[in-house]
Amino acid sequence: MAELASAPRPGDPRPGAEAPGPGGSNLPSGILIVEDEAELVRALRINLRARQYEVVTAGTGREALALAASHPPDAIILDLGLPDIDGTEVIVELRRWYHAPIIVLSGRTSPGDKIGALDVGADDYVTKPFAMAELLARLRAVLRREDSESGQGQPRQARIGQWLVDLSAYQIRRAEADEGGEGEMLRLTPTEWRILEILLARPGRLVGSARILTAVWGPGYEHRTNYLRFHMARLRRKLEDNPARPRHLLTEPGMGYRYQP
Repeated sequence: MAELASAPRPGDPRPGAEAPGPGGSNLPSGILIVEDEAELVRALRINLRARQYEVVTAGTGREALALAASHPPDAIILDLGLPDIDGTEVIVELRRWYHAPIIVLSGRTSPGDKIGALDVGADDYVTKPFAMAELLARLRAVLRREDSESGQGQPRQARIGQWLVDLSAYQIRRAEADEGGEGEMLRLTPTEWRILEILLARPGRLVGSARILTAVWGPGYEHRTNYLRFHMARLRRKLEDNPARPRHLLTEPGMGYRYQP
């Protein structure tokens, strides 16, 4: 059983200060908890939400695979002893396409179980009973590592077709300068900027539609996918060389969107 930590006090590490959303964006980190013990799920949910993480839970391995596919999280906390399929099988299936961190949380303490989980793709292994503070520290560590490997700290610039996007200056300029020496400027609406910033902060990675909608429009809008389709179509018309066949602002049907450098 976990040690139930209190809500964060002033000075406690929070995702917004120490572990921001992936790529340094203001998008809260989404965590999928895969656990069938109700009391432990409750403790994890309380502590993660108190630290501004977005939390989704699954009680079985198959439910976890479906949720991860429809709303890819930034990290997964996974029990091995699930009621339908073994947690190591869940890791194997996830690693066919999912590259973000997986922390195993299990009562299995043998070296063989730990090595097996790590060998098939887990990033860390925490045994039960555990201290909540330790688990939270390990979660922050794997998210920081993921940010670093995704290129956090690099210049906030990208090229989409003929356009150079500067997220620091909030400017988009045609890559090839005109006769006056400066490229044509392109204007985006504030909503278009926000969507583009979220996608460009996670190059090559899928961002779930619900997470973009919540980040841009707020809670309660996660099912308004028509809003996102409308603004993504506008972004493609402005930025892509061939909006009908985009190369950079890609749709993953039923899942979300991806910026492909």
